[in-house]
Amino acid sequence: MIQPAKINRSMAVFQFSSSSVSLPMGIIKSPVKSVNIFGSQLKSWEIEQTQMRFLDSFKRTPTLRLKALRESAGLTQEIIDNPQKSIGTIEKGSDTFKEMRHRFLSFKKDKYLENLKHYQTLAKGQAPKFMVIACADSRVCPSSILGFQPGEAFVVRNVANLVPPHENGPTETNAALEFSVNSLEVENILVVGHSCCGGIHALMSMQDVKNSSGSFIKSWVVVGKDARLRTKSAVSNLDLDQQCRHCEKESINRSLLNLLTYPWIEDRVKRGTLSLHGGYYDFIDCTFEKWTLDCSRHASKVDGEYSVKNREFWS
Repeated sequence: MIQPAKINRSMAVFQFSSSSVSLPMGIIKSPVKSVNIFGSQLKSWEIEQTQMRFLDSFKRTPTLRLKALRESAGLTQEIIDNPQKSIGTIEKGSDTFKEMRHRFLSFKKDKYLENLKHYQTLAKGQAPKFMVIACADSRVCPSSILGFQPGEAFVVRNVANLVPPHENGPTETNAALEFSVNSLEVENILVVGHSCCGGIHALMSMQDVKNSSGSFIKSWVVVGKDARLRTKSAVSNLDLDQQCRHCEKESINRSLLNLLTYPWIEDRVKRGTLSLHGGYYDFIDCTFEKWTLDCSRHASKVDGEYSVKNREFWS
């Protein structure tokens, strides 16, 4: 019961020519012709000879059969040991995509086709008013929370919704910023943080922000070191969870200030064609705070930094 499955699995590696295999030993010859395999030319009869030699060796050599089985990453053995579990896993994965297919077809029927003219316009280009920087957390989808429709917001998501300063060099976040501000000419940038942020927890749990090597997460969240420092200074008497909640909001303001380190953002803000906003989504009680960075000439400043205006609380 096992050997035919192993032979079929191994033979698939050699099916590069027009030859076909109906049974493990039933190789059907085809007319001789040259084929290209990764830049090399081989004749189909040479491939057939290779197939027959491989199959003969496969039958006579138990070690080869065992190696072929091991190189399948344990999937064959898992199916043999627990076929019901394997079938259940496959069926579960299939059900997941069935549900996804159903959602897509519902979207097409209820939204796309019902608003066909709008989507045809979007196919020609986009002109969003918002650039949104949100966390990659699966519980924090800006389109779901704030109701953005296709074409309304250019969105980039990263761990802890951080904006690195201009001097840090290129990242996918500032690449998205450059495109949305200079090409799409968005009028608003909204940085959205949230409760129970794992990235902020990782930042606040670091013992030494200067030693972040060896971890992609630490190397990224250290972008928020200024927010961490201000949080430690302000609420060091609180427990870690409360410090994290404070830092979740503080890091949004640090990101807003970091936005101003980009010359093309600062220029548009000064000219009044671009506004910078912060938002905080608390998914524990489903509330949302929104505020705007006040960059006006007469705005009062706190600790030498810009203050905020138009603060709102939605509950």
